[in-house]
Amino acid sequence: MQIAVLLFDKLNALDAVGPYEVLRELPGAGVTFVAAEPGPKRTESGALALVADHALHAVPRPDLVVVPGGFGELDARADERVTEWLRGAHETSQWTTSVCTGSLLLGAAGLLEGKRATSHWTALEALREFGAEPVADERVVFDGRIVTAAGVSAGIDMALTLVTEIAGADVAQAIQLDLEYDPQPPHDTGSTAKAPPELVERIRAGSRFARAT
Repeated sequence: MQIAVLLFDKLNALDAVGPYEVLRELPGAGVTFVAAEPGPKRTESGALALVADHALHAVPRPDLVVVPGGFGELDARADERVTEWLRGAHETSQWTTSVCTGSLLLGAAGLLEGKRATSHWTALEALREFGAEPVADERVVFDGRIVTAAGVSAGIDMALTLVTEIAGADVAQAIQLDLEYDPQPPHDTGSTAKAPPELVERIRAGSRFARAT
């Protein structure tokens, strides 16, 4: 199985690296980082770079596509090289997936029309622009061959769910244990349903989606 993780400048690192750390352990699979142009792609802060070894045209038919989010997805969805590659890759992929605002890239490529999908909670309403049905209360959303994950850390859950679908629960459980993925955060504020309303509004007001309106 060939797995292609899309990179672009100003991506969110965990959106890409979280699924990578899970999927690289999938038996018989290989992970390739791709971009419109090969080379290092800086994360949102600029402090970290991930390297795309191949241009998109060099990996036209991956079996599994992972699209991260981040501030840079706005420029990425305006890049026809990216949206055309996503459309072409989806024609033959077994799974086309996104993490966080990466779902907006899938939408820009025309892949979410009439689909249930999720994203970072501040970006959910933006999915409607692409004909998608936003899903706010599910961390991982399957609709046919398209799988979308909620914000950032949800990409790990998505990847483990995919491994379960592809290779079975035993393999997914082994990977989860190997990663010691056993979240026990110090605060129970990881969703809008649990966080104090004033915190939710502060984060929402500071998001780029609030500024866009």
